[in-house]
Amino acid sequence: MYIMVAGPYSAPTEKERRENLERINRAAAEVAKKGHIPVVGVNAALPVVLAGDFEDDYAELMRISMALADRSDAILILGKSKGTDMEKSVFERKGLKVYTDIDEIPQNYGPN
Repeated sequence: MYIMVAGPYSAPTEKERRENLERINRAAAEVAKKGHIPVVGVNAALPVVLAGDFEDDYAELMRISMALADRSDAILILGKSKGTDMEKSVFERKGLKVYTDIDEIPQNYGPN
């Protein structure tokens, strides 16, 4: 499965944002160890946003992240934020699996 890993990223300081991103990426590594393909919206969007001159950086980040959510099979939620709530709603609307703990995700022994 393609499993989106979503958690709070935005924070008041650069240090907190870096810690949030590290937490998301560690969880994504655990998803990969279970044999799934982790999808991290902020990892796809952040380099684009930082390189561009967008009118609204957050809106662009979420546009990219939501497009990835729409194409993923499940989501692992690491915490509550406006962005994670938006991403989660995609999966709920489609009736897809919403995980809140890495241990809920089954091991994948076959090809994705």
